[in-house]
Amino acid sequence: MTEIDILIETPDWDENALAALAQAAFDATLSEMSLDPGLFAVSLLACDDERIAALNADFRGRPTPTNVLSWPSQERAAPTPGAMPDLPAPGPQGPPEELGDIALAYETCAREATEAGNSFEHHLGHLLVHGLLHLLGFDHETDPDAELMEGLETRILARLGVPDPY
Repeated sequence: MTEIDILIETPDWDENALAALAQAAFDATLSEMSLDPGLFAVSLLACDDERIAALNADFRGRPTPTNVLSWPSQERAAPTPGAMPDLPAPGPQGPPEELGDIALAYETCAREATEAGNSFEHHLGHLLVHGLLHLLGFDHETDPDAELMEGLETRILARLGVPDPY
């Protein structure tokens, strides 16, 4: 099981439900990448739109709320568009390797789920998978990168019983 450190900053979040969903999403994602979930750790911030807008302004120069932000512990991006990133290769058994941090904004996640006609849990599961893939070096900056990442998301979400979000 992936080690997950969760910080709840707003009472809208249900910590137990978030923890269970994050565990399932992270374990499925790492397993899809042929990585042992027990060798990795992720920090998760469950915040509100105001907090994520401040983080988005600080780190991306965009002072608006967004659904998810990710900060990988190291750069793993692929050298060419559409190629697999440099996935972590865990060393000897020791403390779990920290993959990075993910932040989620409750209001934006809830609004997007409603607008798309999805359940909050399915949308949140998608965003957790999406955020972890960013920590693993995936992105969607080019069409080939987006195609690779979205294909992985669809496969991982299917493992979790979540319909294709695309």
